[in-house]
Amino acid sequence: MSTLRIAIAVSTRHAYSETFIAAHEQRLKGVVAILSDGMPPRRVDDVPLLLPTTLPARVRSFVERKFQNLDQVSQRHRRTVELLRSRRVDVVLAEYGVMGEAMVDACRDAGVPLVAHFHGYDAHMHQVATDHDNYRRLFANAAALVVVSRSMEQRLLDLGAPRAKVHYNCYGIDVERFAAGRPEAAPPHFTAIGRFVDKKAPQLTLLAFRRALDACPEARLTMVGAGPLLEACKQLAAALRMTQEVTFAGIRTPEQVSELLRNSRAFVQHSVVTSDGDSEGTPLAVLEAMGCALPVVATRHAGIRDVVEHEQRGLLCDERDVEVMAAHLVRLVRDPSLAGELGRVGRSYVEHHHRVEDRIAALHGILSQAAGRS
Repeated sequence: MSTLRIAIAVSTRHAYSETFIAAHEQRLKGVVAILSDGMPPRRVDDVPLLLPTTLPARVRSFVERKFQNLDQVSQRHRRTVELLRSRRVDVVLAEYGVMGEAMVDACRDAGVPLVAHFHGYDAHMHQVATDHDNYRRLFANAAALVVVSRSMEQRLLDLGAPRAKVHYNCYGIDVERFAAGRPEAAPPHFTAIGRFVDKKAPQLTLLAFRRALDACPEARLTMVGAGPLLEACKQLAAALRMTQEVTFAGIRTPEQVSELLRNSRAFVQHSVVTSDGDSEGTPLAVLEAMGCALPVVATRHAGIRDVVEHEQRGLLCDERDVEVMAAHLVRLVRDPSLAGELGRVGRSYVEHHHRVEDRIAALHGILSQAAGRS
């Protein structure tokens, strides 16, 4: 049987925070086109969709500037259909539900099955679902819908998705890249990794750490990432008199993140459902921390509770309960052996259930089934 020919549709490529999409692009076998930059897409493989790929880059740039009408939605739709046919695409993988909705017509007109991969906000935010008529067209036309948490699975079912089309397939990590650390031997330093946005509630992590610091002055916290709440969090840390104990490390390379995790006592993240319904999928940073044999201190939120079993692979609290989160941090400062045990169990769990190659293989199976190959 010939190799499955896959086109991936994504609104924006190369976003540093979306390593799971990069994994799909790099690891799925048979990717013959990557459509991006808008809905419908404006580019294929980073080249303007409406211009011949044989044109020199300077010529393409000049034509794009001079002829704005080339970017009309109807023309992009027509060119997308032509491209799916000319490249003999067997199935389209649309990253995020909103991109799936945007690809319905092109896939239908090209006769190509569509698989929509939900990741987080696209399933949970009230306004996003409302703006897309609760995804009725997508649910009716897609061959499959992929979710990364059980709460996301239930959300799609509540919106009306057919049970038979919904497939749970969580993220995976490159386990070999995340060498196991020894949190029991590490100093009482905690690490938080993620964008400074409402659903990750970094301000609540800071409030919990302040309480833990009162009990354990030797504790330290490093926060990795950037985002709209970063400056407010820096101001909060200063107001709480923690400028010496909290480090805002900015964006770090994967290698730097791995090194930081291996030298930490625990990973901490206080994810919450926001007022507009936004929610996590399954945070990749949680799986990466577990891959480093680090215990996870987090909330009972979305996919976190799917992978972090309380008192087995980490310590959980309810959303916005900074007192209990602080107590968990104090417990790990005072009991390094507990950190080591939780971390070892977490590492074993990730090795058996969240290897990226296994999760990519499962996704490929879903795509193959959608294309009628299995």
